Amino acid sequence: MLIYLTGPRACGKTSLGQALAAALDLPFVDTDHSLRERSGEEVADIVAREGWEGFRRRESAILREVAAELEAAPAGVASGERAAAWRGVVATGGGMVLAGENRRFMRETGRVFFLDVSVAELVRRLTSDPLEAQRPSLTGKSLTDEVADVLAQRRPLYEEAHHRLAADRPLQDVCAQALALLSRAGA
Repeated sequence: MLIYLTGPRACGKTSLGQALAAALDLPFVDTDHSLRERSGEEVADIVAREGWEGFRRRESAILREVAAELEAAPAGVASGERAAAWRGVVATGGGMVLAGENRRFMRETGRVFFLDVSVAELVRRLTSDPLEAQRPSLTGKSLTDEVADVLAQRRPLYEEAHHRLAADRPLQDVCAQALALLSRAGA
């Protein structure tokens, strides 16, 4: 089984994914990074050429590709019993949940976590993120309005996750909570 991290951009999926993977001695994959690496293009370039619909198709394909690769890879030596059933940690793009088939796929093939972060904190993180310019606007609105609107629209989809993590807290606290939930999940 896989561990999937969902939530809006800048909620900490990549940071938490790396921390969980290190704690559990598992491989980590970021679907946005994999898409950029495999296509040789930035998200903004794909969106400019193919629109959001084309990007979303590619994003769905990458989710299945990385999941299949992680499940097919030989099991490594995991850290303790709690990691034995897990095959990898996957940080998804913020819009991965828009497709119902993606949400079903993740729930059926692993444990899904929603990293919940306040609008104010997301805006703070995006404003300080040097890659902000490479992230195309979804709505054309101000950053604060866009983040609030997108989060309001997607929240019900994110909440279909198995677990919600309050990700405004320090990374080590969020990681500890996720590890405790995984331990109780018993894969």
